[in-house]
Amino acid sequence: MTAFAATLMSEIRSRFAHVESCPFQGPRIFFENAGGALTLNSVVDTSARFAAIPDNQGRDNPAAHALMDTIARARADMATLFNPDGGQFFVGESGTELTFRLVRTAVMGTPVGAVIGSTVEHPASRSAATHWADQAQKPYISVPHDDATGAVTAEAYARCVTPEVRVATILHTSPVTGIANDVAAISTAIRATAPKAVIIVDGIQHASHGHIDIRSYDIDGYVISPYKAFARHGYGVAWVSDRLTALPLEQLAHGPTHNWEMGTRDTGAYATFSDVVAYLDWLGGQHSDSPDPRTRIEAAGRAIHGHEHSLTEAMLHGLGNLPGLADLPGVTILGGPHNPAREGLVTFALDTHAAADIVAALNAQGIRTHVRKADHYSGNILTPLGLEAAVRVSLCHYNSFDEVRAFLTAMKDITA
Repeated sequence: MTAFAATLMSEIRSRFAHVESCPFQGPRIFFENAGGALTLNSVVDTSARFAAIPDNQGRDNPAAHALMDTIARARADMATLFNPDGGQFFVGESGTELTFRLVRTAVMGTPVGAVIGSTVEHPASRSAATHWADQAQKPYISVPHDDATGAVTAEAYARCVTPEVRVATILHTSPVTGIANDVAAISTAIRATAPKAVIIVDGIQHASHGHIDIRSYDIDGYVISPYKAFARHGYGVAWVSDRLTALPLEQLAHGPTHNWEMGTRDTGAYATFSDVVAYLDWLGGQHSDSPDPRTRIEAAGRAIHGHEHSLTEAMLHGLGNLPGLADLPGVTILGGPHNPAREGLVTFALDTHAAADIVAALNAQGIRTHVRKADHYSGNILTPLGLEAAVRVSLCHYNSFDEVRAFLTAMKDITA
C-alpha cells in the first residue's frame, strides 16, 4: 500500500472545496468524511449552472434536448463507475429513501417467504427490511455480525439463510467501524440456498473508498449517497437489476412501464455525478496509461485504497515519534487495530476520556471528528462492546499525513 506523492496530493486537494478551512469555523482539518465528504469544485460550478436553467426535460426544444442528453451521459458515466451487467440507474431523494424504496418493492412484490439481513447494517437497510417484512407478514432473519472484527461473514449468512428467503440486504461498509464486508461472497452464500432471492446492497459508506463492481456481486440493487462520494446533498443514486424492475412498481397509471422515477428529477444532480466520474477518471489516469475509462476507474480505486490504508495505519500505529491511537492506554479500537478490511475510518474509545470531550477538544484545535453514540444509528455496534459512545475519525484520499500528524499531536496533548 502506498500514499500519493506530494505533487499529486496537491493537485488532488486543489480540486475540492473547503479543503483546509470551514466557512463558519476558519482553518480546520476535515476528518468527518463519513458524515459527508468534501465537494468537488466542479460539482459546485455544475450545480449553480443547472440551477439557473428554467426548462423541463421531455420537451421538443433545444434546452430540453440538452437536459435529456445530460441525463443520458450521466447514466453512462454511472455504468462506467458501477460496472453493472444490464439493469438501470435512477436518482431519488437520498440514499436512505432509495434503500427503503428498493426494499419495499422487493418485499411486497415477491412471494410468501422470509427476509434476511445482518446486525451490522445501518438503519437505512435494517429498518427498511424489518418494517416491510412486518407489513408483508414475512419473518425477518437476523444474521449476527462479529463484534471483534466489526464485520459479518458469508459463513454467518450461510448458517442463517433458508430456501424460503425472498429478499436479502447486505451492508458493503460500516459507517461506524469502517470495516467492509465481502459482498460477492455473501451473495454467493445466499444464492447457494435461496437462488432467486432479491439481494439489495447499501453501498453508501463504501462509495468513496474504493471501486464498485456490481458485475461481480450477483445482486439486484445497489444504493449510494453522492454527498458522501464528492458530489452534493439532495439526491441518491440507485442501480436496479431487470429482475427487480420486473416486480410490481409504483407508477403513474398508463405511464411508461419499468420506470422507477416519479416526477421531474434534477438534471443538475445527474450532471454532478458525471463530475465525480470525470474526477475519478482523471485520478485513475495518474496511475494507468489505459485508454479504457473503466480500467482507469479501477486504477483510481486501487490508488485511493492504498493511500487511505497508509493514513489509517499511521493513525493507528504512529507517525515518527508520535504514538498511534492503538498505543494509548485504555483504548478500544472498533474492528481491532489490525483489520485489513478497514476503509478510511478509525473509531475508538478511551477508558479515561469521554468521547464527547475528545471530539470537543479536537474541534477546539481545528480538527473535525464526530461522536457516535449508542443510539438508533450506532447502538447495534457499540452496545455489544459495552460502549455508550466512541470517537469516529473518518478520512478520504485527499487527507494528508500532515493532517494525521496534527491529529496525533492533538491526541497526545489531550491524553497527557
